[in-house]
Amino acid sequence: MKHLLTLLFATLVYAQVSAQKLDDEEFVSPYKTSWGKDAVITGGGIGLTVLGYYLITQKEDLTLAGLATRTRDKVPFFDRGNVGYYSEKADKDSYKPFNVAFGYPILLMLVNKNERQKIGQITGLYLQTMSITGALFTLSAGAIHRSRPLVYAGSGASTDYKLSSNNQRSFFAGHTAATAAASFFAARVYNDFNPDSKTKYVVWAVAAATPALVGYLRYKAGMHFLSDNILGYAIGAATGILVPQLHKTKLMRNVSITPQAGLKYQGLAVDYNF
Repeated sequence: MKHLLTLLFATLVYAQVSAQKLDDEEFVSPYKTSWGKDAVITGGGIGLTVLGYYLITQKEDLTLAGLATRTRDKVPFFDRGNVGYYSEKADKDSYKPFNVAFGYPILLMLVNKNERQKIGQITGLYLQTMSITGALFTLSAGAIHRSRPLVYAGSGASTDYKLSSNNQRSFFAGHTAATAAASFFAARVYNDFNPDSKTKYVVWAVAAATPALVGYLRYKAGMHFLSDNILGYAIGAATGILVPQLHKTKLMRNVSITPQAGLKYQGLAVDYNF
């Protein structure tokens, strides 16, 4: 998380400098942002992420008595597929697509002319997306105690490693969530800035595949159960899509609200045109 915030801060600084060098002819952004409101939301997300991280650091190691209770039959049937899995290689491999995904929004901002003209605005929304995702993950990981699959018998991991507090926060998959948030944010923004582009389908496909790969590797590594990865994927994808969507200027264009009055009622009528 520390490296992510550093990356986003550096990108934001670059964005502000680059924005000053753009031509006067600007692309009309599909988003409407408010420095005050969005700063509060982003700041709140970062604050909650720090709180969640603090909760994670306060977790205690698992005891030997607790380790003895980590048996396959205590795991829900739908999560028993990787009980006892452990792969150091899969764990290390998962960081490759994980790190690459954070660069997707930045890459598209730099290479796409429309996005490049609104690089400051997009960077702000990106930071907001990741701060919300980070808050949801760290608070859950800090408050909920769930051992990773590798803690269970048969994994081949050392006892000391199994007892580590770091391995008592399987719920939910943070790497998968963060990857999905960054990937789907990039796709959503590219789609909104280039609605007629045929390339957007490729962007969406890459956005969907990258967190799926990370989730698979985290599953294979014994870091997270299937449900942890599914939830992480869903939360990350939802955040990556909804943050830009809720800032769209045309969100209410097809909605009309008119006052209505009759003999027996008074109120408002809401019409939505498809």
